[in-house]
Amino acid sequence: MFENKTIYEVNIRQYTPEGTFAAFSEHLERLRDLGVGVLWFMPIYPIGVPNRKGTLGSYYSISDYKGVNPEFGTADDFRALVDKAHAMGMYVLLDMVCNHTAWDNVWLKEGHTDWYVTDRDGNVVSPFDWTDTAKLNYSNHYMRMAMIDAMEYWVTEFGVDGFREDMAGLVPLDFWQQAIEHLRRLKPDIFMLGEVEDPAFDGDGLFDATYAWEFGHLMERVAGGRYGADELRARLDYERDTFPSRAGRLRFTSNHDENSWSGSEYERMGDAAHAMAALTFVVPSIPLIYSGQEAGERRRIEFFDKDLIDWSGLEGMTAFYRPLCRLKSSLSALRSGTECAPVEYISSSQPENVLAFKRKDGTSTLIAVFNMTPYHIQPAFYDDDYTGTYNKLWHGPTELYGGRYDPFAPWEFKIYYK
Repeated sequence: MFENKTIYEVNIRQYTPEGTFAAFSEHLERLRDLGVGVLWFMPIYPIGVPNRKGTLGSYYSISDYKGVNPEFGTADDFRALVDKAHAMGMYVLLDMVCNHTAWDNVWLKEGHTDWYVTDRDGNVVSPFDWTDTAKLNYSNHYMRMAMIDAMEYWVTEFGVDGFREDMAGLVPLDFWQQAIEHLRRLKPDIFMLGEVEDPAFDGDGLFDATYAWEFGHLMERVAGGRYGADELRARLDYERDTFPSRAGRLRFTSNHDENSWSGSEYERMGDAAHAMAALTFVVPSIPLIYSGQEAGERRRIEFFDKDLIDWSGLEGMTAFYRPLCRLKSSLSALRSGTECAPVEYISSSQPENVLAFKRKDGTSTLIAVFNMTPYHIQPAFYDDDYTGTYNKLWHGPTELYGGRYDPFAPWEFKIYYK
């Protein structure tokens, strides 16, 4: 279902002045035109009040897994949004937070303190320094059943197509085996995305996709001049050899965590930001765009308070992302999952500076060449497929000649396909 789709992470609170489902729904046609295939909604549940951070609190401090945050609208408003997205051919993922709840979660109000982790004095504890949350206890069978029931609710009552599971690596693997098996009996094609990078979570019957965190951090280090093309090749090879062939790898240059806590992609990657964003679309991947990236938002967006995204750069960056999204959806060589075409490296005269590769299947070919340096270079490329007429993304038909030296500006990249 998702092998050729781009996922778009929706930050409802910061998206429009109203910050509501109804206001966001007016952007669906634009996002479909951008080429988005999947909408991932950050948590839409009521936010806890005790120990709340900021004025509005964290999306990830949940007081009722079956409720809707009135800040965003009503349950009927969300149902209408899901229905409208489906009618436009887009899928919907809901963010689910299974590691912790708010301190005023209905489970605690009902007296289920044994559903939570406690200290030696019997006091419920927070995970890490997340003081607005309480850590759940997965040794309790009844809590597990209640969590699975909450996910079932959103599938059966609202028709969501899957879940992005927050901090999935902090929840026992055997729970995911139990939960995902149950959900697939309800909806065989449900899509499960785990915020974890561990091959064990990509096994048969488990998550369809997990985070490629280390690849993202490596892109930052390359952008900072500490590493180069050799390290990117090594990481791609490691993933090929370590993760199951069916595993989807979620790749991104930003998301809600990266933007708010580490900075926008421009802050972390500088002039290399666009090259790294393009790279996430052409290596084996499920690419992710975070709210505002298609407008070139350069700020850290506040997490606990209202902070409207700046949409003034929408036209220019949409012209950047739209061809990438459409190429991902239309070129069969870019499919992920079991039909994933492997990365085949292309020889060059400057392998230390250039990441050059092709991906081929029976009907299409992609060639991608990235200058992974802040310098002007002029490499040549040697490969049987590096010749002939190709379409050059953003430009049109062009001729490739193996062995001919080709100038590249700093961080310039060229993507060809046929």
